Amino acid sequence: MTDPTSDQTGAGSPDQVPDDISSLDDLAPAGADAVDQDAAAVAEAEAVFEHDVETLLAERDQFKDIALRLQADFENYRKRVATQQADEIDRATGKLADSLLPVLDACEAAFAHRVEGVESIWSALIGALQKQGLQALDLAGQVFDPAVAEAVMHEPGEGGEPVVAEVLRTGYTWKGKVLRPAMVKVRG
Repeated sequence: MTDPTSDQTGAGSPDQVPDDISSLDDLAPAGADAVDQDAAAVAEAEAVFEHDVETLLAERDQFKDIALRLQADFENYRKRVATQQADEIDRATGKLADSLLPVLDACEAAFAHRVEGVESIWSALIGALQKQGLQALDLAGQVFDPAVAEAVMHEPGEGGEPVVAEVLRTGYTWKGKVLRPAMVKVRG
């Protein structure tokens, strides 16, 4: 009686070698051609893998460049908006200061006519506006500059450049820009 677990070919246990295999070469794939084919397949797979890695690195670099550009664009946008807001605030406060110039003129005229009690109000008003950026133009005795003054009167003088002889109405600048040019009498 035969053992049901045994194989008729004699390959039932690992220690047994089948009779039809004569050497280890018979266990290898079909020779050197198969090894070359396997090596070529591995090389091709490596090339595809390297190409995929290079493609992924290129895409990563491209997305990184896009992200950096977007970040720079956003930073420029943020700075531009902040500058525009500051300019709008300066313009709005400049308009407010411009609307208060007649009050300053009235206080200055009252002070020049020695009206009692006006000096403290005028000083407080001009002080508050100066803290915000208002500056009075002091042009008496200086060379006439049409960018900051209007010549409304002229008197003859020695040749040379025209000089501001008298300030008839004070001019003001707001944060470095002429808010209202001064009215002056020019000599020369």
